[in-house]
Amino acid sequence: MAFTLPAPRLPLDDGSARWYKNELGWATAEGPPVQLITGLRFDVLELPEDAGTALLRRFGRTGPVARAGGRILLLVAAGGAEELPGLLDWLEWGGIGLELTALGPGGSVPAPVPPGRAVPAGAPQGAAVWLRPPKPGREVEPSLPAFGAVGRVGAGSGGDGGTPDLARLVDAAANACHRARLLRTYAAGPHTNAQPLAFS
Repeated sequence: MAFTLPAPRLPLDDGSARWYKNELGWATAEGPPVQLITGLRFDVLELPEDAGTALLRRFGRTGPVARAGGRILLLVAAGGAEELPGLLDWLEWGGIGLELTALGPGGSVPAPVPPGRAVPAGAPQGAAVWLRPPKPGREVEPSLPAFGAVGRVGAGSGGDGGTPDLARLVDAAANACHRARLLRTYAAGPHTNAQPLAFS
């Protein structure tokens, strides 16, 4: 009689939940994988990986950023998810299929492996990792992009060490999503016109 061994599973908690709770004071939900609860200390803007990678190359300060399952996750101040539709309309991106979404109250994202730790053996491909990790022992919230942050001490996109306000970040993310979509469309289709794509 042959026995089939079950596929290996990640442990229910590799210590990530305790790290997020003790070091950052963030709420988590059991996994696997452990989830970070959105809408309490932060919200998340999500965009496709190609758009997010381009955004990170062009946009210096963003606050913490993770990658999970082919998406880039930008942490923003709590309440940012609620502001996204209005901001997109105000910035004249409304009605355009951007693949830019937001998670706020009631949402969650996979918890990246805490900074300085190796991704566990057996972790699925596309497991969450930090690209720009939060700094333990520091208040993360004051560094998160927020609506109206231009007047906030330490905020702004200048060289003063602050982060951008939410409107600037959303505009840059929308632009990156639009460019990435055009490039994907151009790369996938037959090219009857040799004219290159134009970007503003």
